[in-house]
Amino acid sequence: MEGRILIVDDEKDMLVLLKRIFKEKTKYTVETEYDPLKAVELLRKQQFDIIITDLKMPKMDGIAILDMAKNIQPSASVVIMTAYATIETAIEATRKGAFDYISKPFRKERILITIDKAMSWQKLTQENIALKKSLRQRKGSLQIIGSSPAIMSIIKMIDQVAKATATVLISGESGTGKELAARAIHYHSDRKDKPFITINCTAMPEQIIESELFGHVKGSFTGAWKDKKGIVEEANLGTLFLDEIGDLNLAMQAKLLRLLQEGEYKPVGGLITKKADIRFVVATNQNLKKLIEAKQFREDLYYRINVINLHMPPLRDRKEDIPILVHHFLKKFKSLNDKKMSTIAPEAISALMSKSWPGNVRELENCIERGAILCQSDTINISDILPQEPVAHTSPVFDHSIYTLPFKEAKQIIIKSFHNKYINWILQQNKGNISRAAEQAELQRQYLHRLIKEENINTEIFK
Repeated sequence: MEGRILIVDDEKDMLVLLKRIFKEKTKYTVETEYDPLKAVELLRKQQFDIIITDLKMPKMDGIAILDMAKNIQPSASVVIMTAYATIETAIEATRKGAFDYISKPFRKERILITIDKAMSWQKLTQENIALKKSLRQRKGSLQIIGSSPAIMSIIKMIDQVAKATATVLISGESGTGKELAARAIHYHSDRKDKPFITINCTAMPEQIIESELFGHVKGSFTGAWKDKKGIVEEANLGTLFLDEIGDLNLAMQAKLLRLLQEGEYKPVGGLITKKADIRFVVATNQNLKKLIEAKQFREDLYYRINVINLHMPPLRDRKEDIPILVHHFLKKFKSLNDKKMSTIAPEAISALMSKSWPGNVRELENCIERGAILCQSDTINISDILPQEPVAHTSPVFDHSIYTLPFKEAKQIIIKSFHNKYINWILQQNKGNISRAAEQAELQRQYLHRLIKEENINTEIFK
């Protein structure tokens, strides 16, 4: 694999070390620069796949380099190196678009693995740019939000299956975006100019679902005072999305099976068989195989609908998408509610990333909507979105890669994160008064003051 890397660090020995590492182990072309301002000029003149930058540097820090890189070369991946690794640093860098961060001192294997992943990500991202653009609804902003590998995989599969005619089974927990995926399949298909109709099998009463699906003829039952078209007829030539198909009763499952196999159905009370040309997309949050074992779902119907399976991952398995989703929803609700807020506090992002999100993306969206409504300033804070969860109860979330590090390196990261969290909390409790905070924490004032300086904490914000 070949690629171009720019390394920015004010320590010349570090530049020499990194350049030697990449020269020995990779085929990457490496440029180095110890002056951040000159590095920016280099970005304006040359194209790079990856930019590795130290966090703490004179003239311009790593976050500023990240911002400049994203403006000058938006497609480049940026990796932050820091000896001051805290969860706040990671969140800030991630929110601004960094690919990853590496704490100093680092192992040679660690940085090589990270850069190889970043280079692979570059290739995957380029392959998916066209796909993401094509998955927008023409009348709105139908878009699958996220850049995690899980979401990129979903986007790629949607592009592959959209133009086919096979039935798609979308599985996943409630709130993961199953209907959004179904709409993306339709609007990226050759049927995009035809109807897209949704029916929720849970919400439809059993006694009327057959009539709603297939229609009925006049006099077929009490209240049928005229002929009525069914949803199937309305969806002809288009796409029919059957949500929560696991809740269909067995009788309706048999009739649906015939429609899927033969493209035929009869209205309730009718004698004439009708034909339908429909693309079926179905979804469920249940385990259909367990329903089959319990004799609650037909096995033949399962194999008929499970031609292509698309599994929507829960939000807890793609937490790296949370900052992206948050800012997407923030923009949406800022406009809808005519609010002036423009950002969300880093500690609020940290709190959101610490949650397990049983309601998935839908729950996160509702949370941000709440914050947009309650926010009284230009920044959404924890109290706006999670009033029942004070700052002290939020837990740092570490990337699973921390467990692959040597014990001492992992311990250093965790301790730094604890220092930052604890000091912010104790200062907040004492409204920025260092003497009272030191007394409550049972620390020497001078020691607490040193920790505050090391963590670069602004005590004025607590007053």
